[in-house]
Amino acid sequence: MVHEDVIDGDFAFSGADFARVRELIHTRAGIALAESKRQMVYGRLGRRLRALGIRSFRDYLDRLESGGYDNDEWQAFTNALTTNLTAFFREAHHFEILTRFLASRSGKGVQRIWCAAASTGEEPYSIAVAACEALGSDTPAVEIVASDVDTQVLETASRGVYPLERIQGIEASRLRRFFQRGSGPNEGRVRVKPSLHAMITFRSINLLDQDYGFRGAFDVIFCRNVMIYFDKPTQRAILQRFRPLLVPDGLMFAGHSESFFHCADLFAPCGRTVYRRSEGQDAAP
Repeated sequence: MVHEDVIDGDFAFSGADFARVRELIHTRAGIALAESKRQMVYGRLGRRLRALGIRSFRDYLDRLESGGYDNDEWQAFTNALTTNLTAFFREAHHFEILTRFLASRSGKGVQRIWCAAASTGEEPYSIAVAACEALGSDTPAVEIVASDVDTQVLETASRGVYPLERIQGIEASRLRRFFQRGSGPNEGRVRVKPSLHAMITFRSINLLDQDYGFRGAFDVIFCRNVMIYFDKPTQRAILQRFRPLLVPDGLMFAGHSESFFHCADLFAPCGRTVYRRSEGQDAAP
């Protein structure tokens, strides 16, 4: 289907431009943009064109692909097209399962958790809260790595400061234990307490990378609501890299609309969007 150019001031956005954007973001981050995302792409990347003083999407993409911009602009391109929707204790049943799982392994040494799509931080901090509650300590033997491909949201996550509306629905006892309410210039905001923040290491990781740089496996991997943006071959390639990074009896949590039946040789369901490693050897690509 061929689209007419869209004109907005000095900008021109053609069907060919959109096709290039779709190919570039798929190659760089594995994201499979649907045809329906054309207007979203135009709006988000249009901000980059304005910031750079570029007159057309074609010029912008030409410079990007030819090396006319540095890696910072590639990162800005990726950040612009990454969708970040999150909340504290989203899909609450997962945190109930996590709490029971961590409690069952108490006393077995440091438990390691990877939050592979950390976004603005609500998910890794929820994991940290669950770990504290499961093990009855504000400094439990738990290490959490929180990663995302979008460096801007990781900066927000690392700060651990949120407007009050983001914590609505969290019970008062949790708020008192794990959050500090701001005053004066910080009125209307909360900050996670230092003990909670200290449990988490924030890292920029692209799930398409062949080596994530980890040494040792994790007891738990959270990778929720990100696989839906990848096509099935990309999902399989990522899950093949995940499998050796999860201990044999560990848990992997997926999003509510995600399923990996096409990778049953790698991961098997053991609950509602919860998976364990399948029995047997790792499958070939």
